[in-house]
Amino acid sequence: MNEHFLTKKFSKLNIGGLRYFDSIGSTNDEALAWAATGAPDFSLVIADEQTRGRGRLDRKWFTPKGSGLAFSLILRPSADLRPHLSRTVGLAALSIAESCSKLGLAPLIKWPNDILLNSKKAAGILIETVWSGDEVDSLVVGMGINVCKTSVPPAELLQFPATSIEDELGKTPPARLAREGIIFNILNAFLRWHKHIGTDKLLQAWEAMLAFRGEEVQVTGEVPITGKLMGLESDGSLRLRDANDKSVIIRYGDVSLRPSA
Repeated sequence: MNEHFLTKKFSKLNIGGLRYFDSIGSTNDEALAWAATGAPDFSLVIADEQTRGRGRLDRKWFTPKGSGLAFSLILRPSADLRPHLSRTVGLAALSIAESCSKLGLAPLIKWPNDILLNSKKAAGILIETVWSGDEVDSLVVGMGINVCKTSVPPAELLQFPATSIEDELGKTPPARLAREGIIFNILNAFLRWHKHIGTDKLLQAWEAMLAFRGEEVQVTGEVPITGKLMGLESDGSLRLRDANDKSVIIRYGDVSLRPSA
C-alpha cells in the first residue's frame, strides 16, 4: 500500500482526509489527535504496520507489515445522529462483514465488536470518543482485519481462536482481493449504512448476522450471565433469555461471549 494509490482508490468515496503511514504505533492514537485538532468528518488514518495496536480492554492488536488492515475513521456526528451513536459499532461490524461476504465468505458478528469467519476471529473494532465538554465532538472508529495468514497472532497471544481471509479462502488472495480493495469495500459499505444508522433497517441487518443467535451462551463481565441469545435492543445492547425465562439486557461492551459448554 502507498498513499498515492490509496488517495486515487478512495477518490470516489469523498473522504474528509487521508493520513497514511508505513509504520505507526496506533492508528487510533493518530486519529484521536487529528480529531482533537479539527480533522474533517470521515477522515481516515491507515497504516501498513501497527506496533502498538490495541483492542478493547487494552488488549494488543497484532498488525505486522504487509499482512493485515489497520485503519481508523473519524466521524463528526450531526445532531440527528447523536441519539444513535451506540449503534456505530454495529455499523462498522456490518461494513466489515459485508466486505467479507463479497469475497464469498460467511461472516458473523460476535457481539459487540468482532467479526467471525468459521467461528474464528478475523476482525475487531475499537471505538473511542473525543469530547467537547459534555458533548461528543467526534468518534474514532478503529478497525483491524486479518487479511493474510501472517496477520494472525501466535497461538500463545490469543484469547479466542483467530483466522484470516487468506486462511478461509484456502488460497493466497488474488489481485482483486488486495488489501486496498477490501478497505474500499468496507468504507463504501460504511457510507451506505451510515445513512440508515437511526433506522430499523440497520438494526435488523446487524441482528440477522449475530453469531450464536438462538443458542445458549455465556457472557462474562463483573457478574457472569448464561442465557439464550435472542437479539438486540434498539440501542444495540444484547438481549438474552435466562433459565427463568426472563429477559436480560447486556448494555455495556466489557464482556466476553462464548457458546456454553
